Amino acid sequence: MAARGKLIAVLGDEDTCTGFLLGGIGELNKNRRPNFLVVEKETSVTEIEETFKSFLSRDDIGIILINQYIAEMIRHVIDAHTLSIPAVLEIPSKEHPYDASKDSILRRAKGMFSTDDFR
Repeated sequence: MAARGKLIAVLGDEDTCTGFLLGGIGELNKNRRPNFLVVEKETSVTEIEETFKSFLSRDDIGIILINQYIAEMIRHVIDAHTLSIPAVLEIPSKEHPYDASKDSILRRAKGMFSTDDFR
């Protein structure tokens, strides 16, 4: 897998997943597990959490994209992830705009710098 690089995984609504799948990110691993989950109204929080954890444990995934409103459902799991790979990036959806104050990665990054660092 190192020769091929790493995959992008997506946890998102139907529009987000469809867009990324049309862009070519869809893959199945050797166990025939996809690198995406379409979250619908009937998708349980447990299923979202288990899928996210399975993406974290896969060595072929380098980036996990997740709609921010879905990330809010499993915030405790996202905040517990401290490794740099796979990177977890929260993205907006068509119906839920991005709110930087809710993004745990951005909050961590802000805590690493002071205003003097940018002078």
